[in-house]
Amino acid sequence: MTSTPASAPYGDLRAQLDTLTTEAFRPDLAEIDRLPTAEIARLMNGEDATVPTAVAAQLPRIAAAIDAIAERAARGGRLVYAGAGTAGRLGVLDASECPPTFNTDPGEVVGLIAGGPGAMVTSVEGAEDSKELAAADLDALGAGPDDAVVGVSASGRTPYAIGAVEHARSLGALTVGLSCNADSALAAAADHGIEVVVGPELITGSTRLKAGTAQKLVLNMISTITMIRLGKTYGNLMVDVRASNEKLRARSRRIVALATGASDAEIEAALTATDGEVKNAILTLVGGVDGPTAAALLARSHGHLRAALQAAGSLPG
Repeated sequence: MTSTPASAPYGDLRAQLDTLTTEAFRPDLAEIDRLPTAEIARLMNGEDATVPTAVAAQLPRIAAAIDAIAERAARGGRLVYAGAGTAGRLGVLDASECPPTFNTDPGEVVGLIAGGPGAMVTSVEGAEDSKELAAADLDALGAGPDDAVVGVSASGRTPYAIGAVEHARSLGALTVGLSCNADSALAAAADHGIEVVVGPELITGSTRLKAGTAQKLVLNMISTITMIRLGKTYGNLMVDVRASNEKLRARSRRIVALATGASDAEIEAALTATDGEVKNAILTLVGGVDGPTAAALLARSHGHLRAALQAAGSLPG
């Protein structure tokens, strides 16, 4: 059989894929389909166990990116994820979990996926190949200098993710490139490059596996630690939780109890006096202030409960 010349259709792209660690073929797994299910599960679990170590190697870069993102967010900027396929879905997932967890406005953390919302469940042909589509999506958001745009791509070569970072940077926005290959075009295009190299996948090129897990772990860090820096937690308590269902209403009362040690009756009274705002309720109970005073103290403290408690004289400076 003759080999495919580089000038044949897709020859250049195939040559690119041949250089990517995430696309590498593992001969040792070539007969995985003949193994017992329990053995395949053991192998897959062993592969997954290597991901946190790969993430740990990038912690200094991750922390630097988060500090820069939090600085923009404190000025009112947005955190925007942009990706295609699995990477885009992970960004949308992380963004969608911020409002109930941290009481953010849906517009504060945004997930853009190539091809639009429909691409969450159905692949949109060719969408990931367009840098122009990414630029148009950012323009539709009105992206600007206060925003932070995180391009996400396992390969680090996806045009949509690179286009988002390049266009965001031209607008003066902070940019982060998250990929799973070293020396990626995405990292090179961004202010902050994060390359979590997890190695070849169990199933060749299936980057929803280790690469997807790595991206999920990093996105968890980006959103969660940014919210900690913005005062959305008190210690490790979700004091900005939005009580939008029965479970979260019960959780909000448990959070107030853990933070204050107050009785059920005191907690209900505090939540009633503060329109159900957990952070405000804690401040009334620990700080000994009424609802309007709690709101004013939190406003002056830019939403940081610990700073508001110090202003109320309830914590040491």
